[in-house]
Amino acid sequence: MKIVDLIEQSNKPILSFEIIPPNVGESIDSIFNVVDNLIEFSPKFINVTKHANEIEYIEEKGEIIKIIKKKRPGTVGVSAAIKHRYNIEVVPHLICTGFNRYQLEDILIDLNYLKIENIFAVRGDKKRYTWKEVDEYEHASQLVEQITNMNKGIYTCPTKEHNPTNFCVGVAGYPEKHFESPNFEKDLEYLKLKVDMGAKFIITQMFFDIEYYKNFVDKVRELGIKVPIIPGIKPLRSKKSLYNLPKTFHVNIPKAIVEEFENAKSSQDEYKIGVRHGIKLIEQLLEFGVPGVHIFTMGKGKIVKDILNAFKGIF
Repeated sequence: MKIVDLIEQSNKPILSFEIIPPNVGESIDSIFNVVDNLIEFSPKFINVTKHANEIEYIEEKGEIIKIIKKKRPGTVGVSAAIKHRYNIEVVPHLICTGFNRYQLEDILIDLNYLKIENIFAVRGDKKRYTWKEVDEYEHASQLVEQITNMNKGIYTCPTKEHNPTNFCVGVAGYPEKHFESPNFEKDLEYLKLKVDMGAKFIITQMFFDIEYYKNFVDKVRELGIKVPIIPGIKPLRSKKSLYNLPKTFHVNIPKAIVEEFENAKSSQDEYKIGVRHGIKLIEQLLEFGVPGVHIFTMGKGKIVKDILNAFKGIF
C-alpha cells in the first residue's frame, strides 16, 4: 500500500522506522533482530537506506589499483526480505550519487517486479571519495521526475511496451535547511520542485526542537505544498552523540539538552536523559497533530523501544 494511503486510512498517527543495511559480510539477522524488537509497536512502514559507492585504493600484485566498493550493499534485498518476513510496507532509498539514469531505471524495474510501491528519492551524500558516475543526476528532483515518468509508462531505454509503474515517491525535507543551501528560502524552493515533479510525501531530517518542525510546516504550507510532512526524529543515546550528530547531519541541539548531558554522572544517566527527551519530543509532535512519527534507528533498537513503551496504543 502506498504511504499516502496508509496515512489517509489511519485514524491515528502512523509509526515508521528507518534502518541501515548491514556492512559487507554481516548477516541480515542483525536487521531482523532490530525489527523483531520493535514490531510489537505496529510500524506501518520501514525505510531502508542506500549508501553511495566509494573509491578505495588497494595494493594487488605490487600495484596500486582503484576499486569501487559498497560498504553497505543490499538495499533492495533487505527491503524485499523485510516485506516478505513481516508483511509490512518498505520504502527503499534510491540515490542519485554514483548512478546514471539507466542504472536507476534498472533498480526501479527490479523494485516494481518485487511489488514494492514506495520509494524514497534523495540525492545522496557527495563526499571526497564517493564514486561519481558519468551523467549522474545533480538533484533529487531529477530522480523524482524519472520515477514519475515511469509511472506514466515513459522509460529511459527505448521499448515497445509501455507498462507504467505505480510508485509513491517520498522526499527529504530539512527543518533547519540543507547545509549546502545558501538560505532557508532557497531550500524550500528545491523542496517545492521535488513536489511539483511528483513527490507525494515528505520525511524531515532529524531535529531536536519542535519549533524547527512547526516553522518548517508553516513555511512549506505557505508555498502551497499540501503533501503529508512526517517528522523524523533520532534518539540521543549519549554525550558523544551531541558532537557526532551535528558534524554528520548539520543539526542544532538545544542548549538545555546539551547541559543535561554534560551534567550526567554516568553513561546510564546519559541514556535515561536520551529516553526522556525522546518521549518529550514525540509527545509534543502528537499534540501538534503530526500525520506520523518516523524514527531513525541507526540499527539501535533498544532505546527506540524504551521510548515507545511510553506510547503503547497511541500508534
